[in-house]
Amino acid sequence: MRTIEEMFLEMKKIADEEGYMFTPNKEELDSILAGLRENEQRYGYPLCPCRIGSGELAKDMDIICPCNYRDADIAEFGSCLCTLYVGGEWGNTKAHEPVPERRAQENFIKGYQAIMEQKGAGGKDMAEVYRCTVCGYLCARDEPPELCPICRAKKERFEKFGMK
Repeated sequence: MRTIEEMFLEMKKIADEEGYMFTPNKEELDSILAGLRENEQRYGYPLCPCRIGSGELAKDMDIICPCNYRDADIAEFGSCLCTLYVGGEWGNTKAHEPVPERRAQENFIKGYQAIMEQKGAGGKDMAEVYRCTVCGYLCARDEPPELCPICRAKKERFEKFGMK
């Protein structure tokens, strides 16, 4: 099992590569990392400590840190739900609004399977597929990422990708 320090170093490397920062509040950061480690020991994966997991990997896929909601939360509110990841303005002295839960209520009961049912498995609306015009990276989500995880290109360099 990873130590909190090992977890921090691994996650920090990924955050840096993806252009994200951790909360500057050391006490808060330590608490979140301890929660992630505790959940990793409990479930075998680093489940967001601010969410209730099912204990089944297949149901919790969307809330494994970094969760599927991180990018949208940071773009709209300046941080993710648990405030582990924050945007560049976070260190300012302004008060921060709480981040509302984006996970649909049905997902609390059915988990990730509910997302799959909503996103095309039953013929329903599919998530858009975006392509990085720089490196060709493809991702299926509601919006392209702020930065391409492969080449670091900005969100504006993504285009909707369709198969003919």
